[in-house]
Amino acid sequence: MTERPLGIRQLLSHDARRHRELLGGHVVESGLKLWIGMLSPRFAPVLLYRLAHRCHRGPLSPLARLFSLLNFLLFGIEIAVACKIGPGLFFPHTHGTVIGAFTIGKNAVIYQGVTVGAKDLDFTYDADHRPSIGDNVILGAGAKVLGGIELGSGVTVAANAVLLSSVPDNVVVGGIPAKILKSRNS
Repeated sequence: MTERPLGIRQLLSHDARRHRELLGGHVVESGLKLWIGMLSPRFAPVLLYRLAHRCHRGPLSPLARLFSLLNFLLFGIEIAVACKIGPGLFFPHTHGTVIGAFTIGKNAVIYQGVTVGAKDLDFTYDADHRPSIGDNVILGAGAKVLGGIELGSGVTVAANAVLLSSVPDNVVVGGIPAKILKSRNS
């Protein structure tokens, strides 16, 4: 049985809860405080990405490009509108970040200066050229994750690492090129 995809309101609700959880605040389920929280410099890029991704196919695709451009101009983050990212997305800081993964799972934490995408010029946007990233992944500041590789769930990529090969679940990778530094029990 396939899981039904979440709607934009559900995704944003999951994202908002995750933000509050990670920032140590109480969870605001609804109301004015929830909407004001969406205007923070940590959450607004997620909101703009969700709107762009929602609009990217069909007659609203020009609007998707506008949301994506706003994200770049206001927050210095470039996220491919075709990239599917699960709920719970969190950006502690955004400037200099480029996200061109094929997919990213739920509860991803992506720091500033991260690049996720193809190793070479790729306009086909497929899993053969772009990373597929599991759930509960942390990408440290300045990390580079390149090529048609797979990152398992629970992976931490250290700051400034350059990851060019697939890695299993629950590992910490670092270095240039990145290698497994530590394996964690699940």
